[in-house]
Amino acid sequence: METVTIKDLKNHENEEVKINGWVYNRRSIGKVWFLILRDGTGLLQCVVVDGESDSESFHLEQNLNQEDSVSINGIVKKEPRAVGGYELGVKSISVVNHTSNEYPISNKEHGTDFLMSNRHLWIRSKRQNSILRIRHQIIKSIRDFFDNNDFILVDSPVFTGNAVEGTTTLFELEYFEKKAYLTQSGQLYQEAGAMAFGKSYCFGPVFRAEKSKTRRHLTEFWMVEPEIAYCDLDQNMDWMESLVIYIIDEVINKCALELNVLERDLEKLKCVKRPFPRITYDEAVDILKKNGVDFQYGKDFGGADETIISNQYDSPVMIHRWPVDTKAFYMKRDEDNKDLAKGVDMIAPEGYGEIVGGGQREDDIEILIDTIRHHDLPLKPFEWYLDLRRYGSVPHSGFGLGLERFVAWICGTKHISCLLYTSPSPRDQRGSRMPASA
Repeated sequence: METVTIKDLKNHENEEVKINGWVYNRRSIGKVWFLILRDGTGLLQCVVVDGESDSESFHLEQNLNQEDSVSINGIVKKEPRAVGGYELGVKSISVVNHTSNEYPISNKEHGTDFLMSNRHLWIRSKRQNSILRIRHQIIKSIRDFFDNNDFILVDSPVFTGNAVEGTTTLFELEYFEKKAYLTQSGQLYQEAGAMAFGKSYCFGPVFRAEKSKTRRHLTEFWMVEPEIAYCDLDQNMDWMESLVIYIIDEVINKCALELNVLERDLEKLKCVKRPFPRITYDEAVDILKKNGVDFQYGKDFGGADETIISNQYDSPVMIHRWPVDTKAFYMKRDEDNKDLAKGVDMIAPEGYGEIVGGGQREDDIEILIDTIRHHDLPLKPFEWYLDLRRYGSVPHSGFGLGLERFVAWICGTKHISCLLYTSPSPRDQRGSRMPASA
């Protein structure tokens, strides 16, 4: 007898098979009882009928608990009303492991702290499982996009000797009697990769030592960061746009079931079309003022500001040419206005905030040295970075896509802390309650 998975049942109609999994739920109607089985690939209704299954299996009903691990033999039957379109006529049930304690996560509302502290169990729920499957598909789509476009994966180090996004958000640690930091970004190293390969990218965890409690931020998250030689700001925005469109198309085509579980409004995703609107920082400020916001020019946009701006569009909006002081030291200044940096932020629709940030890098070594000094950063740790300008400097650009915030947008969830397999961080939103199935 062949051992199969739930997702492959369509290939075994009317065959007797064996499925390994865990008890998700059960209920009875007279001489028939139903066991909902999960195996990591899907959910399956298993029908246990007196006289069709062996006697020992039929009388197991009252002894089975949620998350008991079981092996079930039965006949695969087409059933359009059942989840997945198939059910299993049970012949026998073998209990692999019986849970003696009540499963901690029940079908009631639990506090966010409780669910995050039990994340190792919570990911078994339908919604959390669906979110992680979509996250998986997004990661695969990102890698496929860059592989298909001849980017070379160059892993950036997690321990660094210098800041990228500013010294106030660094996690400092002792590294063999020297100071080192958890990386804020792999960008600087990818600039070296771009000068070696033309197009490179990294994909891994980054860290921001900030304690603010918002639903949009994490202290640890994943980011993909491509860097492209001979690429200006406009071309960089083209790459950003192409990547986002590719991911959305792949998720819609391959994660229909998961999006349905999450009750995601697909029309909101399907209406994301090229070209994305591109506006300047000044034009974004005008939008805020027209909507009654008393915004101080030269400041970064807050979450509420981003929501107002994004509500003007169905697709992500790209805001470019920012005041110099709002952007990092490595950002190139606009040739027509030295007070503006050639940076760009992509803001997602529906109030999900910035999902991609990037820009054109400064390729002139003298200007770069001046900006490093202007930001009160020591030159020595950046000598290798300056070498990229000393030897073969070219116009180049890149960006970073924050995975968790992007996943939150695609899934339509507001709780970004629910997207990582971690315990709650200081930046997670506390005190809210949500159902275990969330």
